Amino acid sequence: MTHRFRHLETTAVHAGMDGLTASGSHVPPIDLSTTNPLPTVESGGDAYEHLALGGSLEPGQSAVYQRLWQPGVARFESALAELERTTHAVAFASGMAALSACLIASTQRGRPHVVALRPLYGGSDHVLATGLLGTTVTWCEDQDEVAAAVRPDTGLVVVETPANPSCDLVDLEAVVASAAGVPVLVDNTFATPVLQQPARHGAVLVLHSATKFLGGHGDVVGGVVACDEDWAASLRQVRALTGGILHPFAAYLLHRGLRTLPLRVRAQQATAAELAQRLGAHAAVSRVLYPGLPGHDPRGVLGRQLAGGGSLLALELAGGYTAAARFVESCELATHAVSLGGVDTLVQHPASLTHRPVAPEARPGAGLVRVSVGLEHVDDLTVDLLQALDAALTPSTGSAPLAR
Repeated sequence: MTHRFRHLETTAVHAGMDGLTASGSHVPPIDLSTTNPLPTVESGGDAYEHLALGGSLEPGQSAVYQRLWQPGVARFESALAELERTTHAVAFASGMAALSACLIASTQRGRPHVVALRPLYGGSDHVLATGLLGTTVTWCEDQDEVAAAVRPDTGLVVVETPANPSCDLVDLEAVVASAAGVPVLVDNTFATPVLQQPARHGAVLVLHSATKFLGGHGDVVGGVVACDEDWAASLRQVRALTGGILHPFAAYLLHRGLRTLPLRVRAQQATAAELAQRLGAHAAVSRVLYPGLPGHDPRGVLGRQLAGGGSLLALELAGGYTAAARFVESCELATHAVSLGGVDTLVQHPASLTHRPVAPEARPGAGLVRVSVGLEHVDDLTVDLLQALDAALTPSTGSAPLAR
């Protein structure tokens, strides 16, 4: 992958667009073909074997079948790799499919053990805890525990920063050093390549739930892993065998989303930083969790690794579960829903939803709510969130649910 442009905004607009002018197009075409003509029996068989084993499409070669290779998906992958400053990327039907492929590929390399630094997205935590994909896991509660957790059969160190949902920050260069050569997988969903490029700090695999910021409009599901050529071949093979490739129309929407990604992320970040200041003084709030606030960057990664605080924040409500439930149910402009990174503001209670399968000792607190800040005006959001916090102060008339 050639990184041609100095500025990320230019890369976002033009990456993955090579060859369009020569073909007479201005935007990428959507090719929905599920199968492709084969010139000869021999060439068709060679192409099938090559792609099924993780190879990339070669000039003049048939793509054979959509499960093996798809041109629109390849364009999106090329663009994302350029933004993440990696040589390759491999796209999947969802973020969980992308993570699953990484775990399967690591296991196939003979290293089924994973070191995972909590907190992680609840789905990531869940799939690791179940061992469903043949992995075993050692959990770390602090990045300083990583070095001691690494074993001879460790295939991956998995981290997320900023972390979901608490926005905890991880010093990636320190984790890479602690991993001592074990590949580090970084979930970069919250930061996006606009604010953080983990490969520049030693990460080997950079994971995105593309459903979130990359798509940005709440209308497409996908996942993608930015990586080097060796890992790309392994991931493509897993994808071909398990059928996890991204749909062509989803690839089109995600590629389109990349073109406005820097503008959206920076505008949402500015609003989130302001809201973090405005909401913290409310009587219902015991603490605001946001990377840009004083005391929330103990390892000094802001400005060195992370370009800004991002557009996710969490509120710890003094009234616990009852206050949290009342808050999310009282929002009128913000929508009570899972997911994040879209143009509209979403609120949710992680312990009841995305992090419900997480072990009780690692689950977010009952009073924690997560806010994914959209592109609405900060004053309108302030009015809505403050009235919802007012509602959270209303004396309870019921009881909290039993602990799970």
